[in-house]
Amino acid sequence: MTDLLAARSQMAISLGFHILFAVAGMAMPLFMVVAEWRHLRTGDAVYRELAQRWAKGTAILFAVGAVSGTVLSFELGLLWPRFMEHAGPLVGLPFSLEGFAFFLEAIFLGVYLYGWDRVAPRVHLLSGVAVAISGVVSGVFVTAVNSWMNTPTGFRLEDGEIVDVNVWAAFFSPAFPTQATHMVLAAYTSVAFIVLGIHAWGLRQEPGSRFHQRAFGIVFLAALVGTPLQVVSGDFAAKHLASHQPTKLA
Repeated sequence: MTDLLAARSQMAISLGFHILFAVAGMAMPLFMVVAEWRHLRTGDAVYRELAQRWAKGTAILFAVGAVSGTVLSFELGLLWPRFMEHAGPLVGLPFSLEGFAFFLEAIFLGVYLYGWDRVAPRVHLLSGVAVAISGVVSGVFVTAVNSWMNTPTGFRLEDGEIVDVNVWAAFFSPAFPTQATHMVLAAYTSVAFIVLGIHAWGLRQEPGSRFHQRAFGIVFLAALVGTPLQVVSGDFAAKHLASHQPTKLA
């Protein structure tokens, strides 16, 4: 195995592992917030229990995703030093912003986990909203880097050197809108179906369980809305690919 193949293989395995936890960190906070909101609206204690259980699962998945994401950040520098040497000034902004979003998510997740009955209900709910927003924003920032790698912009090559760097042009590369939209919808839709399967199995075991019925109702709506939107966004992404990277599409 060559060094190049080894580096690619290690990066592929790390990314394939991390993405599972990354999409959970993007989508699960929304589900737990909706469950708590339903509890505050209806007074149904089952929704509170559901929000608490989903929050615990979210925390575990978030912790594993944080560790695997840290490994990836080191791999970028260790496995691809020449790439980062040249691309660093261009993709440094979204990576830095992703760091801010990650820490905000961690802070508000701590408030959400330990704030039950310690802070006002609305404050607690808003902390969950902050977790949901920062989780999605974090994924979008990383997607901006991948988008730039597909459609590099925001610089000029002069004698083999990158000059006239425009970090905002690099951030909002031509591939960014379609890829970011497709990624966010993919996170919500895929996680919704996974959670749907878990609670569907629970309903098979306990057909009258109000806990699984309430959970099923929340995630079924997300899957129902997300699936057609994901198909539409995928069509836009494929058309963009056909226009900018026909060889890749082929």
